Amino acid sequence: MKIFTVKQISEIDQFTIKNEPITPIDLMERASLQIVRWVVLNVPREKKLVFFAGPGDNGGDALAVARIISEYDYVCDVYLLCKEESVKKSIEINRRRLKKQGKARLFVIDTPESIPEISSDSVVIDGLFGSGLNRQLEGIAEIIASKINSSGAKVISIDMPSGLFGEDNSRNDLSKVVKADHTLTFQLPKLSLFFPEHGQLTGKWEILPIGLHPEAIQQIPTPYNYLNDEFFGGLIRKRDKFSHKGIYGHALLIAGSYGKMGAAVLASRACLRAGAGLLTTHIPRLGCEILQSSVPEAMCSIDPSDLIFSRPPAPENYSAIGIGPGLGTDKQSEEALQTLLELKPSKMVLDADALNIISSSKKLLKLLPANSILTPHPKEFERLAGKSNDSYSRLRLQLDFSKKYKTIVVLKGAHTCITTPEGEVFFNTTGNPGMATAGAGDVLTGIILGLLAQDYTPCQAALIGVYIHGLAGDLAAAENGEISLIAGDIVDYLGKAFLQIK
Repeated sequence: MKIFTVKQISEIDQFTIKNEPITPIDLMERASLQIVRWVVLNVPREKKLVFFAGPGDNGGDALAVARIISEYDYVCDVYLLCKEESVKKSIEINRRRLKKQGKARLFVIDTPESIPEISSDSVVIDGLFGSGLNRQLEGIAEIIASKINSSGAKVISIDMPSGLFGEDNSRNDLSKVVKADHTLTFQLPKLSLFFPEHGQLTGKWEILPIGLHPEAIQQIPTPYNYLNDEFFGGLIRKRDKFSHKGIYGHALLIAGSYGKMGAAVLASRACLRAGAGLLTTHIPRLGCEILQSSVPEAMCSIDPSDLIFSRPPAPENYSAIGIGPGLGTDKQSEEALQTLLELKPSKMVLDADALNIISSSKKLLKLLPANSILTPHPKEFERLAGKSNDSYSRLRLQLDFSKKYKTIVVLKGAHTCITTPEGEVFFNTTGNPGMATAGAGDVLTGIILGLLAQDYTPCQAALIGVYIHGLAGDLAAAENGEISLIAGDIVDYLGKAFLQIK
């Protein structure tokens, strides 16, 4: 599914108006009906609704919602931030309709003194400004936002929390933005919704369909995408009746060190659950008994060292290689990683300490095979690529890194972000806070390795791996709760996750 810029969404709106055809005010009415439907299903009628409507189309939406939902016996007070002599057509039409209906009370805010006190027991509908805003809130709008945030009332924002820009907020003052409990965005998500520092502003966000023209959505190009079941349904391959383990690849996992063999166990189990035909796990000598008793399906390649990774196996014997979980950053391990990269393996996924080694020896970046998959968490990425002050800037940095080193970067987080050397961006939509637990990243490395071994392209392996990892975590959390979720649960639910996608 595509993510568009605010400017592109406006183009899609105009295409819809022209080619459906539909009038702008009727398209607004259609969008407002979706908001009303959501509110009726989620907000008790005993709650008073307090609307704040701005001077643009977002305000027109708010006025339309207030009029329609008044018919469902909600008590509605509407405060319009708009001077009488400078109103948009959508505002004027919806204000006239609201007055004619006569069920909601309408007030105009034109001075700070006319801003009402907001009861903590009410529900605020924020329709001040949508995603098209390009400057931070100031004046009366800033005061309204501050009052909303300090009121203690539940807040529902239409399209976007007022004051939050659709893409780049690097120069925005986020303390001035309305803090929503729910954000109801229209048809297509905005890029800002996927950034972690905005989570406290957007609350739980949902996409409401409003019938924007599918031809425009299909034709307008964008590098930004988000992942869903529909995308993967035809991507997961079916197995032939007469297939055998040799068809599904031989994976090599280089993992574990003294005291960190659990990472090798988790990644090994995940690799096999992801469908690899054969798995050899290269481990220090003292880890052999642990791995063979924990993952009997895996074969062991024994390092000369008792404690660490010190010498790589020959890469040409394997379909794909994963390296990093629990590896340690010993100098011998750094030299062994360099030796492995100089042997030019064809498919690789690198995680954890493999990335930490590269961060401390940046010359290794030039040795990475094209389309290698790197799976850093934010701090690991910062050590690799440098610091950034906000998520939009970090996304630009991630894209530049992928292009420069011809790598696929899987930046882990609530909406894991995958960038490709071709400049594509994918945000994940599965997963939950319970997955913020030790070993979850090792499981992801194993899943991606298992898919690479089966000859999925590196991009496919990264996308499927990230999505199925999050989905397995969601299924585990639904059964056991988020607090008690551990990395092994993600492995245990991989089978059900694959079944759900198929």
